[in-house]
Amino acid sequence: MSEKIETFNAPKAIGPYTQAIKVNGLIFTSGQIALHPVSNTVEATTIEAQTEQVIQNLKVILEAAGSSLEKAIKTTCFLKNMSDFGAFNEIYAKYFTGKPARSCVAAKELPKDVLVEIDVIAGV
Repeated sequence: MSEKIETFNAPKAIGPYTQAIKVNGLIFTSGQIALHPVSNTVEATTIEAQTEQVIQNLKVILEAAGSSLEKAIKTTCFLKNMSDFGAFNEIYAKYFTGKPARSCVAAKELPKDVLVEIDVIAGV
């Protein structure tokens, strides 16, 4: 049995999906972009600021599901520009200190023309 996870502390979904699903002791987040949780708009313009916002959104979703960034098992990261890889990694490493498995790919376009999107699989 699965449980939908939704919190008002993260941006609401911009499509027909939930922020996360909890099933069999795992949490699967939907991809998060740099939407501000209150305005539901993209306010940050740099890769560093957008990465910070994305990770903060993921953090509150995981907390709402009874988990945390420290319990991340796998992340999938999408960058608009691979030239941002170094700057992205610096911010990412501050938060994902457990070094979960990760895929990181370039994406030609991302929703709302953002620079980064991340999804997480975490344990409870």
